Amino acid sequence: MYKPVNAAEAVKIIKSNDRVYVHAGAAVPQLLLNAMTERHEELKNVEVCHIIIHGEAPYANPKFHESFHVNSFFIGSNVRHTIKAGNGSYTPVFLSELPLLFKRNIVDLNVALIHVSVPDAHGYCSLGVSVEATLAAIDNADYVIAQVNKQMPRTFGDGIMHISEIDAFVECDEPLPAHNIPAPTEVEQKIGAYIANMIEDKSTLQMGIGTIPEAVLALLGNHKDLGLHTEMFSDGVIDLILKDVINGNYKTINPGRALATFLMGTQKLYDYVNDNPYIELRTSDYTNDAAIIKQNPKMVAINSAIEIDLTGQVCADSIGSTLYSGVGGQMDFVRGASLSEGGKAIIALPSVTKKGVSRIVPALNSGAGVVTTRSHVQYVVTEYGVADLYGKTIDQRVKALVGIAHPDHRESIDRDYFNLIRGN
Repeated sequence: MYKPVNAAEAVKIIKSNDRVYVHAGAAVPQLLLNAMTERHEELKNVEVCHIIIHGEAPYANPKFHESFHVNSFFIGSNVRHTIKAGNGSYTPVFLSELPLLFKRNIVDLNVALIHVSVPDAHGYCSLGVSVEATLAAIDNADYVIAQVNKQMPRTFGDGIMHISEIDAFVECDEPLPAHNIPAPTEVEQKIGAYIANMIEDKSTLQMGIGTIPEAVLALLGNHKDLGLHTEMFSDGVIDLILKDVINGNYKTINPGRALATFLMGTQKLYDYVNDNPYIELRTSDYTNDAAIIKQNPKMVAINSAIEIDLTGQVCADSIGSTLYSGVGGQMDFVRGASLSEGGKAIIALPSVTKKGVSRIVPALNSGAGVVTTRSHVQYVVTEYGVADLYGKTIDQRVKALVGIAHPDHRESIDRDYFNLIRGN
């Protein structure tokens, strides 16, 4: 029965030592998180699990360390401080496998906090702009609390659920958090141009959110018959869909549909996807399954890196030993695109940091984690060009990566790598 209560009443079910899963991205159930945090004096050792969430994370305040512990499957900026402060942990996991942690009871859940659309005449809600591992969390959790929002878009795909699967309802009428992307820099525009030239007509795209993906999308207006099979997307794809540049006609998987597992953007995006059957949101063990991804011909995966060494090892989740983000879906799509007929797996990054430090290095910084291995990497793109590493020897890789490093650093990184090898 659909009988709404207030947020404070709904979260009373959460007990000390419980493990709570939080709906991801722009679907963060902010009212429920605030109400849970307000109970900090009576709660102890509640583990709060999620991938990236867009909005506030009040429970992550270190002063509540006795009440809440954050377990990030992907570390967002609003909880990054918890790792060093000691009130947070990081669980490395491919996004394609995150649902399995719940389905196989490796990570048992007591409560799932979700954010859904208003029920229709038949009692069905939509998980809106984020599906990822939330369905598996709902199935695994003992208790499900839903924030029911009049402004949550109703999306098609896997995220349709009946109110009978929900134990408590909290109504609201609030806009989703907007994610505005700044204009690409000149460097990012150059990177975007190289990548756009690599994309053939009838390709299927995967790209994350950020200025480089937006720079690529802005240059695809003259392409034809592109598809979209991605982990997430933002506003940049809308104009290309409306211009029939992205139509999905040549995809093998879900042809004629744009596929993702979650969305983050502005109100323009949320309005566009509402009740739009062209957009399908599926669970991450489907969208990110390399065996499914590779079935799309000319699959192009565009991902980023923090640094890459001269042998091709890609660090994307840490700055040295400091954990920064997560594994996410990079390897899922790198592998899927690499195995696709005519596919391209691309790692894109500016050649230097904002402080002028080279991001192409002789060896990864001490403690840095490898997300994409040297045997998986295909193309690396900076503002100085494209390095094709696939099937290349170490010596060939070194030459290619030095060639796209910043000119101020090419000689030193080449020399330092040679000295490193000679020293061994």
